[in-house]
Amino acid sequence: MERRKILVVDDESRMRKLVRDFLVKSEFDVLEAADGEEAVNVFLAQKDIDLIVLDVMMPKMDGWQVCREIRSYSKVPIIMLTARGDEQDELMGFKLGVDEYISKPFSPKILVARIEAILRRTSQTEEDNVLECCGIRLDKTAHKVTIGDKNIDLSYKEFELLAYFMENKGIALSREKILNSVWNYDYYGDARTIDTHVKKLRSKLGEKGDCIVTIWGMGYKLEE
Repeated sequence: MERRKILVVDDESRMRKLVRDFLVKSEFDVLEAADGEEAVNVFLAQKDIDLIVLDVMMPKMDGWQVCREIRSYSKVPIIMLTARGDEQDELMGFKLGVDEYISKPFSPKILVARIEAILRRTSQTEEDNVLECCGIRLDKTAHKVTIGDKNIDLSYKEFELLAYFMENKGIALSREKILNSVWNYDYYGDARTIDTHVKKLRSKLGEKGDCIVTIWGMGYKLEE
């Protein structure tokens, strides 16, 4: 399994070494930066950093400035370290898109556990955002559907409908359940909304549209 890469940013060399040693023991690859400016340069030079441990108080650029700069390029997870247990600092961090906030002094073991939890969560999210079935690939993040090398142009509701079918492949779905889940309103007896969208979706998917099977008197099911 490929080792995850962590960037540790702190102007105190002893703190960087402490965090680095614990991360290396946990089989992470570690990069270091001694100030905010160096952190941004390292991040932009390395395209595969999985998470950043970022101190707030640093020379040249503080942690807030670094976070703003990196957030303009990337959603990479960021854990902020600070010597101040100030609620305003925490609020500032979360507004800037910080994933976790840890006050010094802290337990290196707890920091490693937080890092592992965030990486598990973000990895799971990435996996959940890509669905594949019947030769169809749906990427929720990019809002993109492809069959082989061909992009399939779907409306917003067609995309949501296909995602719902793929998330529930092999399960017979009633029109009522589809309306409640995709359209978010209760079913009042008019099935034409569903039927019209399924017809258009099948047409756009070409021969793969046959994977959406009609369950007569009930609804639809996506089958391999």
